[in-house]
Amino acid sequence: MARDDTKRYSLESLRAEHDRGTTETREDAPVMAVDDDFWETAQVVMPSAGKTSVHLRIDTDVMDWFRSSGRGHLTRMNAVLKSYVEAQKRHRQDGGR
Repeated sequence: MARDDTKRYSLESLRAEHDRGTTETREDAPVMAVDDDFWETAQVVMPSAGKTSVHLRIDTDVMDWFRSSGRGHLTRMNAVLKSYVEAQKRHRQDGGR
């Protein structure tokens, strides 16, 4: 089923927009300085082999908070859950200390 709000762009059209200066970074986009310390601990995170579709009931205030930061809220929610899972795995490997 096609969504009415889906937009398709070619790489060439995106480059043309960039070259014309018509693309902009969101005003609320985070700005983060990246120094040498960052690269010493940086890890490559490969995408998972797949995704599983679920129906999940979430508190309204939690959903509102994630939605308030714009598109990609479900991806951010997944990233938070994934971070929690990885932390728990490390915790168990360390003997629960």
